[in-house]
Amino acid sequence: MAAVLASARAEPETNSILDPLGNQRSGGYTKFLYVIQICNETGDLMSVLGKAVKLGLGAALALLSTGNIYAQTQADDTRVVAEVGGEQVTMADLELEESAKLLSAHYSYYQAQTRALNDLIDKKLLEQKAKSEHITLEQLIDRDIKSQVKDPSDDQMKVYYEGLETEQPYDAVRGKILEKIRELRTNKAQAAYVAALRTQSTVYVTLAPPRTNVDTANAPTVGPKNATVTVVEFADYECPYCQKVAAAMKQLQTDLGDRVAFAYKDFPLPMHARAEKAAEASRCAGEQGKFWEFHDELFATKELDTNELKEHARALKLDEVKFDQCLDTGAEAAVVDRDRKEGIKLGITGTPSFFINGHFLSGALDYASLRQIVEQQLAAKSQTASAGAGSK
Repeated sequence: MAAVLASARAEPETNSILDPLGNQRSGGYTKFLYVIQICNETGDLMSVLGKAVKLGLGAALALLSTGNIYAQTQADDTRVVAEVGGEQVTMADLELEESAKLLSAHYSYYQAQTRALNDLIDKKLLEQKAKSEHITLEQLIDRDIKSQVKDPSDDQMKVYYEGLETEQPYDAVRGKILEKIRELRTNKAQAAYVAALRTQSTVYVTLAPPRTNVDTANAPTVGPKNATVTVVEFADYECPYCQKVAAAMKQLQTDLGDRVAFAYKDFPLPMHARAEKAAEASRCAGEQGKFWEFHDELFATKELDTNELKEHARALKLDEVKFDQCLDTGAEAAVVDRDRKEGIKLGITGTPSFFINGHFLSGALDYASLRQIVEQQLAAKSQTASAGAGSK
């Protein structure tokens, strides 16, 4: 595992996470809600329900079976997957004991599901548009997309040809080059067209990332004690992707802090020489009640040398003697190491990594991507609570 952490891929690439939808929930006078329901988080069963209804989001949620995301998860947890000497092994046992081996696989499957779901939603939007105008899908694409695509000039195709590694003369491959450029331009035009359709529709998705249990008992936490949603971040103060996403996390706290709690866990990566001490320093600040202020300062300034850590402490008016002694003696090293070991056990290999109500996401997500999953969890919890109240 240490070798994996030390690899060049230990930090997810900035484009490693797809925004599950990237949709906007506002638009034209007619709102079509596609409830795409994929009710499994471990990759065993996928059920897709596509319905177009002229309803608001709240009313449309009533179409969903009560709490079926959680019901499916619970069913998976209790399902017996093996029996050893008369002792049953459930899915929950497997996930708990072998999380490090399974989380990455589950997440890769979730990403594949997300890409497939995006394609399906795009198709549904195009079909609905064609139906509303009483034409076929092919006619719609020809009229609104292909007709807008211009063929490249011969000079442009020759520039494209120069970038090819081929020994064939230009005239021999000219037709293929023209076909390829047409395809690229058509795909680009279609993507723009579908993006416009999304702004005129409301798309609600219940496909959730894989889920596991994360202990937050000893993690620095800000927000309501009984928050509907808890966002746990495993991060490294020297990680550029963590530094980039810090602003999005602050914005989420500002926008949803009355309903969402945020917990932080340290996961300093071995290739970052200053990350370990920075993590310890934030914990030393926490001993004086200033963890989050110190945490924010580190991500904002990116100043992580030992002398700079001590300067941050002085700027926050911490007790200098106590802070310096805490940092110099490594008093919080064991706490940082505990978080790191927990992350490894969970299957984390890079930073930042997030667990939103236990649902795993990894990489330099933007604000929209994070908020989408948070809103999804808020809606699911609200739906479950409403259904429970209605059954009494």
